[in-house]
This record gives sequence, structure tokens and C-alpha cells, in this order.
Amino acid sequence: MSFLHAKARRLVAIFLFACSVGFAALHSHAHAAPGEIVPEMIGEGVLSTPDDEFGATPSPDGTTIYFDKTVPPHYLYVICESHLVNGKWSAPEVVPFSGLYRDSDPVLSPDGNTMYFASDRPVNGKDEHRFQIWQVKRAENKWSEPVLVPGAINSEASQVFASVTNDGTMYFTSSRKNGQYDIYRSKLVNGNYAEAEDLGPLVNRLGVWSLEAWVAPDESYLLIGSFGREGGYGNSDLFVSFRQGGAWSQPVNLGPEINTAAREYSARVSADGKWLYYASEMGFPYEKRDHPISYQQFTDSMKAVKNGLGNLYRVHLEPVLTAAKARLAQTPAAGEKK
Repeated sequence: MSFLHAKARRLVAIFLFACSVGFAALHSHAHAAPGEIVPEMIGEGVLSTPDDEFGATPSPDGTTIYFDKTVPPHYLYVICESHLVNGKWSAPEVVPFSGLYRDSDPVLSPDGNTMYFASDRPVNGKDEHRFQIWQVKRAENKWSEPVLVPGAINSEASQVFASVTNDGTMYFTSSRKNGQYDIYRSKLVNGNYAEAEDLGPLVNRLGVWSLEAWVAPDESYLLIGSFGREGGYGNSDLFVSFRQGGAWSQPVNLGPEINTAAREYSARVSADGKWLYYASEMGFPYEKRDHPISYQQFTDSMKAVKNGLGNLYRVHLEPVLTAAKARLAQTPAAGEKK
């Protein structure tokens, strides 16, 4: 997510299948060769625009995409949806349950029938001045009214991102400990979430603010968006932690093909496990210049899609994870010298 400094103080082209309804093309750019890590923007000019977008969340069949549009830095967040129609993305619309409060970080359950999101909407008519995790369920092609996730997920602090495994275990980020955003895990027991477990010092470290945590349905890896984590490229970066022997590994950076000096964040993976979706703010503010720009160049650049606000991207996941595993194997264990 997503909430930029509201959280910390406060995810392109798919193959164009001519006759396929499933994961149809998201974009018309050339395709990366197997093993290459080449991110591609999603829906340039329609989904990715000069406005601020993040949180790309595809439906299991790939024909609908949900995402957030914001008024930066944190004034308003609305959840939007777009549909593939004849191979092109339709003009986005705000989903029926959003548009009034700050609704952010939409994430679908593995079956696509439940959406989790963070919102500062009132509870029982009372403004509680914090973000909490809400859910809506899909039935007969419609979303239900939002309700708070039951159990121990929400606290007196803020919760800003949540995702679930196949068995319903929820991973989420919260500022419940010393005001710093860390990652927690909670098991679903008899329809309610049990007391949250801290993921431990390899993942949650003092001075590291982790605002997003997307867990693989089989709980084999965890995608993390963090500020201040060692091995970053300058702003929020995307990392991955692998589950090994029942414990989470030290998070490793997803690498310079994805992470830049700009902010990369809000990761998710398609239901088929093939595509990593994320948001990036790379563009105009980070371009290298050898001379001052003019006023006209500045204003023209601010009207462009890559003006430094969030855009939606995707990339083949397998080579990203393969490279990350190789980096992890070369990373000294905690306490070892380099």
C-alpha cells in the first residue's frame, strides 16, 4: 500500500490470446524471453495514468482488475475496477462499496470470492481515527456490504494490508507495536481470527517499516513492501521471504530490475501464480539530467503518465523468485560476518 506517509507516517503485458477470455492481454508491448525480468506497465493511459494508482489485484480469471486511485499523499483512496472487453481494459469505475472513505489495499482471497481492504470508515457510526481491515464477499456477481474482519486482526492501532492463505490464515501489517508497521500472522479458528503472532526479528526489525505483506496461498513465500530495510535502493522496495522449515527467512530484495530509487510497493500475484503485480513511482523525478529543465518541460512532464506518481506494473514471477533464492543463498545468516 499504498498509504505512503499516511502509513509510514504515512503491482503488463499478458500474452494476447486472440480467442481467449482467461488471462487476456493487459498490454501490447513485446514479451520477455524466458528467464528475463522485464516489468511492463499495465493499461497505460487507462489504468496507469498521470494520477496516482497502486494495488493492482486481478480476478482469478484475469478479466477484472481492482486497484486504488488516490489524492496524494493520503487525502482520499478509492477502490476501482476495470474489465477486459474485446481485449481492452474498460474505463475504470469506483466499486459500489467505496468512494466515501479512505479505502485502500484491495486484496482478493485465493478463490476470488472475498476482498480484504483497509479503511478508516466509521465503526457503528463512530470515527475511530485509524485504519482497520474490512472484508466484502462476492455472491451472484455482486459484492456484499463491508464488515470488519472478525477476531483479533484489528487493534487500537492501524492495520493497513491483509492477505490470506488457502486455509484462511491471515498475514497483515499493523502499527500495534511501538507505532512501527510490522507484519503479523493469525490463524482462522471457528470463523474468528486468533491472537496475532509477530513474524519475528528476521522479518520485523527496528527501524524497518513494512506496510504490505502478500502471502502465497500455500504459505511458501511472502512478498513485503518495506521502508528502511537493508539492501534497499533508496525508497520503499519490494522484498521476499521464503518459508523454510516452518520459519520465515531473512527477506531479500527483488533486485534492480524491479526496485529503483523510486518507490516500489503494493505487491500481489495472479491466481495462476505466473505474474507479479506491483506499483512503482519511477519516472520524471528520478530521471538523470545534465542541465536545468524549463518551466514548460516541468509542466509537460507532470502531465505525463510517468510523472512520479504510482503506476501499475507486472512481471513474470518465476525468474524473480529464482533470482531472489540465489541471492538468499549468498546472504550470510543472522549473526554471521560477510
